[in-house]
Amino acid sequence: PFYPEGGGQVGDAGQITGPSGVIQVNDTQELMPSVIVHFGTVTEGTITVGDTVEAIVDSVRREDTARNHTATHMLHSALRQVLGTHVRQAGSLVAPDKLRFDFSHVGPMTIKEVQQVQWIVNEKVRQNAFVRKAQDSYASAIEQGALAFFGDKYDDEVRLVEITNGDTFSYEVCGGTHVDRTGELGSVYVLSE
Repeated sequence: PFYPEGGGQVGDAGQITGPSGVIQVNDTQELMPSVIVHFGTVTEGTITVGDTVEAIVDSVRREDTARNHTATHMLHSALRQVLGTHVRQAGSLVAPDKLRFDFSHVGPMTIKEVQQVQWIVNEKVRQNAFVRKAQDSYASAIEQGALAFFGDKYDDEVRLVEITNGDTFSYEVCGGTHVDRTGELGSVYVLSE
């Protein structure tokens, strides 16, 4: 059940508990396609190959990270509304305690533009918009207008995340974790550009 680091989102943490021991998982990485590795420390007893174990994701960390990941999509959409559709995501960090969103633009933002972006995002939070997840082919997703950026490699089948209340606010190809409704974010503050 552990989500590996990808698309700017940090990997999950939690515990793996066996009949004779416990591993505290600190990070989860996908080292190659379909090979997910859990990095951690045995904190109690021993773990043996072949043990039947229970894997428990740190749900608070996961939920905080999901909130910040949804916020990155909302920030991206608001930036495109305020600065123009030339704005493209150029990287990100999505962690449980913060997010960083790297983007392309022709110059620095004004204070008014930063405030406008923050207002748009928080207005969508207050509307408690749906965050819908779906699967489709990459070609069909792009044809329908989904955004996909910064050199990510996509499989033929992709996951789509749409933020909508009738009108689509954000529609992107994304395999990360997200909330179900924007109201779960509470509020979003832009601290710096």
